[in-house]
Amino acid sequence: MTDKKKLGDRGEDYTARYLEKQGFHIVERNWHSRYGEIDIIAENEEYLLFVEVKTRRAGSMVPGEAAVTSQKQQKLRFTAESYLLERPTDRQPRFDVAALKTDGEKLMDFTYYESAF
Repeated sequence: MTDKKKLGDRGEDYTARYLEKQGFHIVERNWHSRYGEIDIIAENEEYLLFVEVKTRRAGSMVPGEAAVTSQKQQKLRFTAESYLLERPTDRQPRFDVAALKTDGEKLMDFTYYESAF
């Protein structure tokens, strides 16, 4: 497993635990369609979340949330649409972004953007 993959997995693990503490149930992790991947899909009684997780090392020049460009957002929308076609729901879809900064194993910063786009 590459260092980049390990870093991403740690960020996704932290974000999943955060969502569970907020009362969400994790439905899927790393769900794929032909359009791309959604890192975390979670739900509660009201929302179905499609969460993009961006983890960066301390000292990174570009914050994680900056990597969720309009192009990336479009891919996420198409991927979410594929998910919803396979698994219809009455919950309100929502696109969130989690941005994490780490120094080795230590979490330095965590920002969670609800309804990010």
